[in-house]
Amino acid sequence: MYYRLFPATFRIAAPLMLAALAGCATLTENTEQSVLVQTVLDHRQIAGVGCVLSNDVGKWFVTTPARISLRKSASPLRIDCKQEGMGWAYEKVDSKANGSLWGNLVLTAGVGYFVDKNTGAGYEYPATLTVLMRPATERDAAPPPAAGVTLY
Repeated sequence: MYYRLFPATFRIAAPLMLAALAGCATLTENTEQSVLVQTVLDHRQIAGVGCVLSNDVGKWFVTTPARISLRKSASPLRIDCKQEGMGWAYEKVDSKANGSLWGNLVLTAGVGYFVDKNTGAGYEYPATLTVLMRPATERDAAPPPAAGVTLY
């Protein structure tokens, strides 16, 4: 009945309302993401490496290769891996804004953007995280001396 009174309004408003809902990553995207973590040393995949993945909302432990579910965030994902006698790695992977975040920015005049940024729903990490290990050497095995400490 109302559509007969205001036909032009409904033809314009209905698609805009649907687009606004589709643009909100908090409503359409999950705050969790599944990623595959694998480690490589000298162009070979190595197994059994212990890794800690962390961002501003959590910390996850994994032995590679493995798939893990982690919480998405706008902040970078830090990856710290080590295997005795084999090597170590420390990497930082930036998250990227997904399409829902940008749609939300345009369609909600920026309000939904801040919600999606805080929940992490508007961001994603790469689906596969390939960590390049560095070989273990005597120099790498010994931690550096603390600032202001003299070694004799």
